[in-house]
Amino acid sequence: MDALSTVPLAIAALAATIGAILLAAAIARRSGLAAAARPGRRLAVIETVALDPRRRLVLARIDQAEALLLVGGESDQVVGWVTPPRAQPPGAATTGDRA
Repeated sequence: MDALSTVPLAIAALAATIGAILLAAAIARRSGLAAAARPGRRLAVIETVALDPRRRLVLARIDQAEALLLVGGESDQVVGWVTPPRAQPPGAATTGDRA
């Protein structure tokens, strides 16, 4: 085969691969597997950092507060609140009391 005759085949293969990647991304977004935060969600993972093969630091947003979590060791721990949680007024509904 001539080298020039394989160029269209290579371009078609590249286009098919890119199309398959874009299709997989669209399916992931629609099924909720995408990493983008969706409106109305109260919990989101902002960032993770691997400390070693087992342990990770996770920065999570819960409502308007951010917490730093240590996960993957013998026990998971809340390291601290990066943004302190809002204080609820007395008599306010808690998470389990929503209707």
